[in-house]
Parts: sequence; C-alpha cells; structure tokens
Amino acid sequence: MSVPSAFTNGTPDSSADAARIGILHGASYVGGEIIRILLGHPYAELAAVTSRTFAGESVAEPHPALRGQTDHTFIAPSEVPLDRLDALLVAAEHGQSMHLIPELLEAGFDGPIVDLSADFRFRDPDIYPEWFDVEHPAPDLLAEAAYGLPELTGGPGDAHLIANPGCYATGITLALAPLADRDEPLSAHVTALTGASGSGAKPSAATHFPTREGNVRPYKVLAHQHGPEILQTIGDHVDLNFVPASGPWTQGIWGTAQVDWSASGGAEAVTDRFEAAYADAPLVRLSAGELPSLQPTVDTPFCDVGCQREGDTVVVGFALDNLLKGAASQAVQNLNLALGVPETAGLLPEAVPTERATA
Repeated sequence: MSVPSAFTNGTPDSSADAARIGILHGASYVGGEIIRILLGHPYAELAAVTSRTFAGESVAEPHPALRGQTDHTFIAPSEVPLDRLDALLVAAEHGQSMHLIPELLEAGFDGPIVDLSADFRFRDPDIYPEWFDVEHPAPDLLAEAAYGLPELTGGPGDAHLIANPGCYATGITLALAPLADRDEPLSAHVTALTGASGSGAKPSAATHFPTREGNVRPYKVLAHQHGPEILQTIGDHVDLNFVPASGPWTQGIWGTAQVDWSASGGAEAVTDRFEAAYADAPLVRLSAGELPSLQPTVDTPFCDVGCQREGDTVVVGFALDNLLKGAASQAVQNLNLALGVPETAGLLPEAVPTERATA
C-alpha cells in the first residue's frame, strides 16, 4: 500500500498537502455524509467525486445541505484522475463494486480503497450466489480484502482493499462480540429497527411516507443478508435469530439482543466484558446497567451499547446512525487507519489517540 505524500512514516506532516481522496458514486445519502466529513477533515481533502446522473452539476444538487459549504461539482466516473488521488471511497450500490474495483486495480491504482457495499465483505465466494443471487467475478480479491470493523479487527494492516461493514452488522456484532469470545454455543435473539434512509435515496413503497409514518414493518425475518456477515466475525458457534424491521424515522438503528448466558459472576461480570472489549474504542460508548436510546446517536459517529442481566438472560441494547457509524463515518474511520492518521480524525472535534496499530 502506498503512503500518501501528506505523511511520513505514518505521521501527519503539517507542512505537506493533505491526502487527496476520491469518492466514487457520491450522490447517495451515504455519499453526501462522506463529502460533509471530508470537507472538515484535518488530514484529507476531497479531490474528486463522481456521479453518472449529476456529472457536471454541483454536489449540492442531490445534497442541498451542502449548499454554500463547497464549490465541488460531480464528474463522470470515466473522468476520475486516479494518478492524482491517494485513496478512494466507493459508495456504489451492491453488485457494482465487484466489477468496478478490479478495474481500478488493473488501471494501476495502488492507494487504499474503502468499499461501502457488501461486495467484498465475505471471504467465502459461495455466499454471493446464496444471499445476493450473483456469482462473484473476482473471488481472489475476497481473501485479500480486510473487513473494516475497527473495534474488533483493528487497522487494515497491509490490505489494499477494506470492506466497510453493513449497518445492522455493525451494531449487532458490537453488541454480541464481548459475549461470544468464548468458543462455546451461544444463543442470541435480536430485534432491530432502522430508519427510512437505510433503504437508500430511490423512493419505494417501503419508504413512502404514508406507509412508513406511525408504522413498524418487519422484513426479511430470520433471513437478512447481514446474518452471515455477523457470524463471519463473531463465529458460527453463535445461534443468531435476527428480526429486522423498518421504523418511522429517517436515520438511526436501535435494537436489542437477548442472550442466554449462564456464566457466573452476575451483572458485573457482563459489564466487565464490555468494558474490557471496548476500553480503547473511542467510537463505542458504553452505558453500564441500562440500554441506550436512539436519538443521542443520530448525526454522530458513535455506536452506543448497554446491557442488563437478570438470571441467565442478558439483554444488550445498541444504537447507531445507519448513515454514519453504519456507513460513512465508519468508512472514514477505516480510511484514517489506512492512512496512519488518528482514528477519529474528521469525526470528533479533537483526534483521540489510541493504542490500536495502524497501517
């Protein structure tokens, strides 16, 4: 992996230019959040952003909140100046990156690539025809990609390609991992609700206001594609029963995991596990003895996690913004680790140093 010119031995050089970042397919909700974050990033600058639909138009056209904050315009995907970019963030729909990223690599791009789709999250290529109805065209790259859930996987190391986790997968995995670290059978029953923005910018019956307002609608019961993604990280010794639902709000995921837990030690032992697991995780906020609510996480890069125990039952609550910690801010978090800058750069008012190894 090449080191951007802005850094020497992984250390920010204030006398050098910032790392030059390109966003591919930046007209989505997530693309707008990435643009907003990069506009205020201390070590990176937005150098190019693409859109087929909005090529030649201001980024404020699909993202009106950015009006007056930037004069960037979209360029066509064919016009990306790869030789002038240090890193790429790819916000394409599922099924596009598996074709696009091999082309970028064949074109000689050798900087970090953070992909926000599901196209490189799985090591096993057989998952794609089973869960996504497509044969993966670049199965060799699956073994090379690093899964980017920093609180559990650390930095990307020498990986050139980083697969950004799914939104549900982020919250559920962070909620279950401290209890699943023993290689013993574990049963977890998860219910989680997501806002309308999780369905993307294209309108559908599921996101139509009269259908969504004041309503909760379950979907893909026990059959959501984030299930195998979660188990890949925490282990297939976990019996995961996941019921997703759409909630009547725009941003945010809130859920609970009910876990059968017979280990000794009481509630304190469970709390100790979470505190040990996330002691050096600046973007996980723990609440001992209570479950988190949704609103405090919206428009933030945090995942809030809390737990309660009663007898042999542990309930773990989790909440996060699906567009941020579930997508855009986590992608920048992974980008920071790949560039060797503070993990929270551009995400918190002041960078919080951690002991986690960087690329």
